[in-house]
Amino acid sequence: MAEVSGKSFLPESLPGYTSDMAGQLGLLWELVRVPLIVPLLRVCVYICLAMSIMVFMERLYMGVVIVLVKLFWKKPDKRYNWEPMKDDLEMGSAAFPMVLVQIPMFNEKEVYKISIGAACNLSWPADRLVIQVLDDSTDLVIKDMVEKECIRWASKGINIRYQIRETRGGYKAGALKEGLKHDYVKECEYVVIFDADFRPEPDFLRRAVPFLIHNPDIALVQGRWRFVNSDECLLTRMQEMSLDYHFTVEQEVGSATHAFFGFNGTGGIWRIAAINEAGGWKDRTTVEDMDLAVRAGLKGWKFVYLGDLQVKSELPSTFKAFRFQQHRWSCGPANLFRKMVMDIATNKKVSLYKKFYLIYSFFFVRKLIAHMFTFFFYCVVIPLSILVPEVDVPKWGAIYIPCIITALNSVGTPRSFHLLFYWVLFENVMSFHRTKATFIGLLEAKRVNEWVVTEKLGDTLKNKSNNKSAAPRKSLSKFLGDRIQLQELGFAVFLFVCGCYDFLYGKNNYFIYLFLQVITFTIAGFGYVGTIVPSS
Repeated sequence: MAEVSGKSFLPESLPGYTSDMAGQLGLLWELVRVPLIVPLLRVCVYICLAMSIMVFMERLYMGVVIVLVKLFWKKPDKRYNWEPMKDDLEMGSAAFPMVLVQIPMFNEKEVYKISIGAACNLSWPADRLVIQVLDDSTDLVIKDMVEKECIRWASKGINIRYQIRETRGGYKAGALKEGLKHDYVKECEYVVIFDADFRPEPDFLRRAVPFLIHNPDIALVQGRWRFVNSDECLLTRMQEMSLDYHFTVEQEVGSATHAFFGFNGTGGIWRIAAINEAGGWKDRTTVEDMDLAVRAGLKGWKFVYLGDLQVKSELPSTFKAFRFQQHRWSCGPANLFRKMVMDIATNKKVSLYKKFYLIYSFFFVRKLIAHMFTFFFYCVVIPLSILVPEVDVPKWGAIYIPCIITALNSVGTPRSFHLLFYWVLFENVMSFHRTKATFIGLLEAKRVNEWVVTEKLGDTLKNKSNNKSAAPRKSLSKFLGDRIQLQELGFAVFLFVCGCYDFLYGKNNYFIYLFLQVITFTIAGFGYVGTIVPSS
C-alpha cells in the first residue's frame, strides 16, 4: 500500500499552496470559508438581526407606554381604592391589621443592625407587628451577634422573633417558607420582606397596606429600590443605570397595563392568603420571588408597583459578588421559563393577551433574547464578519437600532447619561456571563441551582484598611485565581485580532468600537472592576 501523507489531503494545484504549516492553515481556511463559514455566518447575522428587531420593538413599546402612563394614567392611589391609615380612638390598635416582617439573613455581619433597626422603627402599632429575623448564618459568632441584637430590641417592647433552622434547605425560599409555619403567624394577614441590606422608611406600611385592605384582589405591593452606595465606584453606577430602567419603566408598565410584574424578592408586601393559594414558596429555581409572582398572577391576583415608595438598599460593589448575582438573576428566569411555559400557555384564568405578555415579553425577550442578542451580535458575529468580508452586516442593524435601544435604556438614570457609552461596553462584557447562565438555566446544567449570597461590604473597607498591616500575604496563585478572569482575557485577544484586521483591511471602521471593547474586556479580565477589597 502506498504511503499516505498529510499533504495528499490538500490539493497541490490550488494557488497559494505551500508546504509550511502557516500555508496549510491558510489554504484550509480558504477551502472551508466559502462553502461553510460564509453561509453559516450569514444565518447568524439574520438571526441576530431578528433578535435586534425584537428587542427594539420591545423597548419602543415600553417607551411609548411609559410616556402614556406618565401623561394620562391615574396614579395607583387613584386607580385603586386607597385611604390613609388613621388612628382610631375607639378601636385603638385593632384598626390596624396584623403584619409580619421577615428579614432573611446569612452571615450578614456588616448590615444586620441597620436592617433590624429599620424594621423595628416602622410606624405601626407594636402589638400589630411581628418581626421575624430568619437567620441561616453558619458563623456562630455572627449568629450570636444577631441574636443579641434581637434581644436588645425585644427589651424595648418590640415583638421580634429570632428564628434559626437546622439546615439551609431551600436557601432563602426555604427560610421564608419555614417562617410562615409558626403558630403566631396565623394571626397575620400580610407579610413584608426586607433583605438584610434593605432600610425601609418608617411610613412604608402606612402607605402600602391600604392597597391590600381596600382591594381584596391585590396580592402584592412592591416598592422601588434606592441605592445608598450608587456613587461608590463605576461598577455601582453601571448597576444603577440598569436597575433604574427596570424600576422606572419595566415595573411601572407591567403594573399599569397588566397589574403584573416580577416580584423583586424584597421591599414588597404580600397578602399571605395569596401566597398560600399560589402554592407557597418553592425552591425549584434561584428566583423564588419571580416563581411565586408568576404562579400568583396565573391565579388572577393583581400586583401594584409604587414608584414613590422607596426603600434604601446596597448594590454589590465587588466584581466577584456582582458576577454571582448576575448568574443567579439570569439563570433562574431561564430555568423558570422552561418549567412554567406550558403552565402559562394552558392557564384558563388569565386572558390570551396576558399569556402573550408573560411568555413573549416578560420571559422570552427580556430574560432570554436580550442577553443572547447582546453577546452574540456585538462580541461574536460582528467581529467575525470582519474576518469574512463576504458577509455584510447592515448598518441599520449594527449601528442605528442599537443606538436607539441604548437611548431608550438610559431614561431611568438621566444623571449618568455621560457614562452611557462605557455602560454599553460593560454590558457587553456582562452579556457573556448572562448568556452562559441563560443556557445553563434552559438546559438545567450543572450550576443551575447555584446560590451564592450577594456580599454586602458595609464597613468592610474601613475595617480592612485599619488592619492592613496585620493581614497575611496571599500566594501568587491564589491572587491570580481571585482576580484574573481568563474568559474575559480570551475575548479581549479575539476582539483585538479582529480590530487589527479591520484597521488594516476593513471598510466599516469597526476597529474603533472593537479596541474600546478590548479595553473593557481587559479591565474586567484583570479584575479592576468595582471596589477592590484588601485580602484578610
